[in-house]
Amino acid sequence: MAFAKSNRLPVGAIQCDNTTMSLLKANDYVAKSIRDKMAAQKTLLINITSSAGSGKTTLMQETARRLKDKFKLAVLVGDLETERDAIRIREAGIPSTQIVTNGVCHLEAQMVLQAFDHLDVSGLDLLFVENVGNLVCPAAFDLGEDYRVTLLASTEGDDKPKKYPRMFLTSELMLISKADLLPYIPFKVEAAVQDAREVNPEIECITISSTSGEGIDEWCNWLTERIQQKKAEVAQAVEMA
Repeated sequence: MAFAKSNRLPVGAIQCDNTTMSLLKANDYVAKSIRDKMAAQKTLLINITSSAGSGKTTLMQETARRLKDKFKLAVLVGDLETERDAIRIREAGIPSTQIVTNGVCHLEAQMVLQAFDHLDVSGLDLLFVENVGNLVCPAAFDLGEDYRVTLLASTEGDDKPKKYPRMFLTSELMLISKADLLPYIPFKVEAAVQDAREVNPEIECITISSTSGEGIDEWCNWLTERIQQKKAEVAQAVEMA
């Protein structure tokens, strides 16, 4: 199947009905307001997506430990119930607020915007939105992010980019997580990367383990480069205005 990024839908896919399209249009309007707000304060916004149990929160903890003395960070965490993930992230030393969706399988831009009333995002260098664990629904909703990063855990199997193509099509980076388990399970990194790049030739890929530390420096360097790049681009746009 060929893929195209227009409308974030695979070519040949069944189009949404009018009600769904209206919902997505309204979501995009709010997402733009978030994007404008983040640009005005030079904050990089990263939307972290994955299946449940892929290691998003553990990665946020490790990222906090490594970058909190260098940048001002915060995390918004989406989950169906409980505030456990936000508590874990706060214990790592950075602000975090939980968005409890009460059964909704994804975050929407309005949820993120409303969460700003409960988390001070002013002056942030980097804001993560840890989405609900799900490779289907979150793919359709723009949250105003600069980049979408999708974790694929080694424990999930290497066939997921072709099974859930829309998520990988709309992501700029794939993190293959739980790399410390690779010697013990039938997961082929090369196969996962190949499938992801057949869906999205532009996607970047990093193999990581929050347990062993493999790839975490590369991940943090990726973030650092994009934080600096956004600040430079916003400053340049202001000068040219």
